[in-house]
Amino acid sequence: MLDCAIIGGGPAGLTAGLYTTRGGLKNVVMFEMGLPGGQITQSSEIENYPGFFDHTKTGMDFMDSWMEQCFHFGLTHKMEKVLKVKKVDEHFELTLESGEKVESKTVIVATGSTPKRAGFKGEDEFFGRGVSTCATCDGFFYKNREVAVLGGGDTALEEAYYLSKICSKVYLIHRRDEFRASPLTIQRVQKTQNIEIITNTHIKEAIGDSMGLSRLVLENLNAEQSVLEVNGIFVFVGRNINNGVLKSDEDNFICEVNQYGEVSVDLKMRTSVEGLFVAGDLRADAQKQVVCAAGDGAVAGLSVISYIQEME
Repeated sequence: MLDCAIIGGGPAGLTAGLYTTRGGLKNVVMFEMGLPGGQITQSSEIENYPGFFDHTKTGMDFMDSWMEQCFHFGLTHKMEKVLKVKKVDEHFELTLESGEKVESKTVIVATGSTPKRAGFKGEDEFFGRGVSTCATCDGFFYKNREVAVLGGGDTALEEAYYLSKICSKVYLIHRRDEFRASPLTIQRVQKTQNIEIITNTHIKEAIGDSMGLSRLVLENLNAEQSVLEVNGIFVFVGRNINNGVLKSDEDNFICEVNQYGEVSVDLKMRTSVEGLFVAGDLRADAQKQVVCAAGDGAVAGLSVISYIQEME
């Protein structure tokens, strides 16, 4: 039986693995289908992680040292997909895609969330080279330049306002004529002079070259097209919460979640099920930042050690 099973190999999962193994647990396995590192490995540059300020390094370079450090203390990486987690008596049973069953005293789920793609032509081609889903991460790269934001919810409007403090102008593009954001957020955006609102319009195509994005082709409800000359487009059309592993055979969640499917945890990353912990973007009110996910992982790892000590 494992001491701890960690599901997910991003910053939260890796840090949880580091703290559990360095803290004395001998049998800790991280289940991650691909190469560990998470979404940050897709970033071309890292500027907002304390202590890491090397402009020649990519997100992949950034995470390489994390993996080396975590595995050094005994964390095992198993390239298997976990389909389901179930509590059986005082331990947990993990069902793997291969059909294998794995037992563990504790489980940390750090499967995160994935930004939804809008689906316009060129979105995938220029992702990380002009197309972004994180204003906090990438906004500074467009300081004093013009950018666009796509979306109509609270996140889109809040990020547009955030970018307005950094960029010379922000074009807020929404496919409908009304926003879904809170009235106060809408009013704040409408009063911000360097935010131009473009409604009843969608992005048809992103165009650029080897240097990155250079312009967007827009299309309104009348099929009239226009060109927007920007080097950056921030897409906020929702997120997919990767919570499937926490559903039972009856498709019910095994622990408490909020209306969005994000897991409710306390300050020690404990869920409503004893011995089950959640860290990173999967939890409610997560800030979607690497440094925050790493902090969650550390807290979850320490909480697991305390939980096992109390069990014994």
